Amino acid sequence: MGRLDAQSPAPPSDTEVREILIDRIDRDHQSVGIVVGLVGSTGRRVIAYGALDEGDTRPLNGDTIFEIGSVTKVFTSLLLADMTARNEVALNDPIAKYLPSQVKTPGRNGQSITLEDLATHTSGLPRLPTNFTPKDPANPYADFSVPQLYEFLSTYTLSRDIGSQYDYSNLGGGLLGHLLARRAGMTYDALVHDRITGPLGMTSTTIVLSPEQQVRLAVGHNAQLASVPNWDVPTLAGAGALRSSTNDMLTFLEANLGLMKSPLAPAMATMLTVRRPTGTPGLDVALGWHILNRDGRDFVWHNGGTGGYRSFVGLNALSGIAVVVLSNTSTVAGVDDIGLHLLDSRNPLVQPLVVERG
Repeated sequence: MGRLDAQSPAPPSDTEVREILIDRIDRDHQSVGIVVGLVGSTGRRVIAYGALDEGDTRPLNGDTIFEIGSVTKVFTSLLLADMTARNEVALNDPIAKYLPSQVKTPGRNGQSITLEDLATHTSGLPRLPTNFTPKDPANPYADFSVPQLYEFLSTYTLSRDIGSQYDYSNLGGGLLGHLLARRAGMTYDALVHDRITGPLGMTSTTIVLSPEQQVRLAVGHNAQLASVPNWDVPTLAGAGALRSSTNDMLTFLEANLGLMKSPLAPAMATMLTVRRPTGTPGLDVALGWHILNRDGRDFVWHNGGTGGYRSFVGLNALSGIAVVVLSNTSTVAGVDDIGLHLLDSRNPLVQPLVVERG
């Protein structure tokens, strides 16, 4: 995506990154443990501070696994771009094409919701289904079923024109993953492995953890730094079900930067060719990614949050640097500002961009 620009500040040292993490954890009490990964043309670095859980003496490292929440949506949109390149689907395909015939789909003024509308959060669908009533608030997506999803789609009336407005939707991201999995004839987890994590060699990115991976899973914590259960996201998996490690996410970012050869390179490039306004000045949405423009500098990013974790991944297209920040605590401060600051130190360490919470 480019070489280090002469106008860009030098990337921070490991010591500088560690000081940021010490402040966030020990001074601000905004996390129990954070792992940062940076990658560019000079290679990759991993800096960690804190603990997997209170009292756990094992060190955090690049192989520690976290829930990555809505960063999953970037993988879902990459699947869409890849399946488009293979002529298995088209961006302008109506969602009804990949649903059972008995499921009605909401439309408006003669328009149908398309796969691209889902990937760019412009479908007109709400953030969550109106029949989303979790029995366990600590694991809210666990009992939302496919029949409930189909019931919602068949009865919902859109309140605005399709494509007219950006409105972030976990429902839309989850529905997109569901449709692509149906088209491929396999589960969402299997499809991600078949098309993305397998080809890239990302061995720690999955939904269902093996016993060995479970040992490496950092315990999630709430804003009070108390441990909380992990989330299960079966029906809307494409919105936020994946778990991953810093090393795996660095591999993913290397592929996006073109630092490694990948069969997904054309699809990754396609993701950024679609660009729609969000209504927030300087912030657009691509396929899956958000694009923040500050003083002519584009930062391609996405964040994530579940009940016990926060995550951020981003690329500085001008300097050719990418960053991942994974935290095992879900707090208001999150880690978005850390990620953007590490991409370019002119981005201040302040409260994070709020695009996603769950």
